[in-house]
Amino acid sequence: MRTPDSTTAAAVLPLVGGPANVLTVAHCMTRLRLGLRDLSLVDEEGLRALPAVLGLVADGLSFQIVLGPGTVARVAPAFEALLTPATDAPAPLGAGQDPAAPPGTAPPGTTPVTTADRLARRGAELKAARTRRNATPLKLFLRRIADVFVPLIPALIGCGVIAGLNGLLVNLGVLPGLTPALTAISSGFMALIAVFVGHNTAKVFGGTPVLGGAVAAVVVYAGVAKVTVLGVTLAPGQGGVLGALAAALLGTYVERWCRRWVPPTLDVLVTPTLTVLLTGLVTLYALMYAAGELSAAIGTAAAWLLSTTGAFAGLVLGALFLPLVMLGLHQALIPIHTTLIEQQGYTVLLPVLAMAGAGQVGAALAVYVRLRHDTSLRTTIRSALPAGLLGVGEPLIYGVSLPLGRPFVTACAGGAAGGAFIGFFSMLGDRVGSTAIGPSGLALFPLLSGNRGLGVTAAIYAGGLLTGYAVGFAATYFLGLGGLTATGPDGDLGGASPARRAEQATV
Repeated sequence: MRTPDSTTAAAVLPLVGGPANVLTVAHCMTRLRLGLRDLSLVDEEGLRALPAVLGLVADGLSFQIVLGPGTVARVAPAFEALLTPATDAPAPLGAGQDPAAPPGTAPPGTTPVTTADRLARRGAELKAARTRRNATPLKLFLRRIADVFVPLIPALIGCGVIAGLNGLLVNLGVLPGLTPALTAISSGFMALIAVFVGHNTAKVFGGTPVLGGAVAAVVVYAGVAKVTVLGVTLAPGQGGVLGALAAALLGTYVERWCRRWVPPTLDVLVTPTLTVLLTGLVTLYALMYAAGELSAAIGTAAAWLLSTTGAFAGLVLGALFLPLVMLGLHQALIPIHTTLIEQQGYTVLLPVLAMAGAGQVGAALAVYVRLRHDTSLRTTIRSALPAGLLGVGEPLIYGVSLPLGRPFVTACAGGAAGGAFIGFFSMLGDRVGSTAIGPSGLALFPLLSGNRGLGVTAAIYAGGLLTGYAVGFAATYFLGLGGLTATGPDGDLGGASPARRAEQATV
């Protein structure tokens, strides 16, 4: 019996070029990430027409299909199950679709082009241009670093929620017999996260995953407390995820060197031994100390930034996060978040950056209100808004604000206002943090933590969201739409010519 998730998987497969075009399959919290042989075989219009698809992102290394939290975790295994040597079957036809028509073609009698269609195409063009600009060695490296940490997000979320529940029970003095068990459950993963980082690093960068995990395990082994470097005794976990990442990267390069020079008859014995021995020694006598200093500096800098320049720092971070996402530079923040969680129990940066999504929601609501006669665009916003409220912003970004131009800028203004709100309270000593990375928007509430109790922390975060919504809405309503307020009889923006529409859709 076919489930809705298997139906979605079966519909997606032919639209990405069939099994022969799929090289790798992975997923994060919201996206199905596919490595494809030929991106030109992807039918983006057909994918967007699928009800379960919230958006598409091509980042140069993978083709990503936004399905949303929960859904992607069910669709991914169903999709992998379809990747068999069987011959490709034609894509299932929708009701009324012409068998001779290309996949994704609208059935006869439907309106062929709407405002939402134009904005979707404009969003696709912007994404393609961004992908071309982002194909630089630095940005590709940052995406690989993100690929190391993205698979860890579900465990971070689960352990973060349990840690938050445990903290609440401890503060209330409820179930004292259960809280030690919850502490062990929520802390076990974080105690060994370095091993998982090492495993994933070797996997992503072309090494043997178990060897990456082996050299990273040195970082958390209790016996390192007997090792002295430059007169300083090492501490288990010193360097954290940054040390594990560096160790596994070094191990990957040592392993590759061994594969080239060690005779095949000795490879199975010599290569693993040299990889673990040489990398382990460098990790103990150099990487752990250096990474420990860097990790401490990151924690100190984050605390100083928000406690000293909180409102200004929040304004800048909230305003710039959406552009950072567009440039692919937000990937560099993932190890920083993980380091802060490992050190302090939560990251103070994520709630500030989450305000960018609040500004995006406010901007979309303003577009919805102002363009009240544009039914196609309002339908797009209605379908994408629930995901946006839960922190999945791609459908609103690529389907609404970015193609229109100015609403993207006013959404950043909303993010800046929300970030400044949270940053202001950080200056007063009320820190708002998240015990895990991944969720934002309303979905971040179960992961909130801070130094003033859950009630105060949640109230400050809620105030930041409301500020982001309000400023994003007001800025877009009064400044972000320009002449895009009337619609012609065909639903076009103001009935304007293509040249005029292109002019209106730019900042």
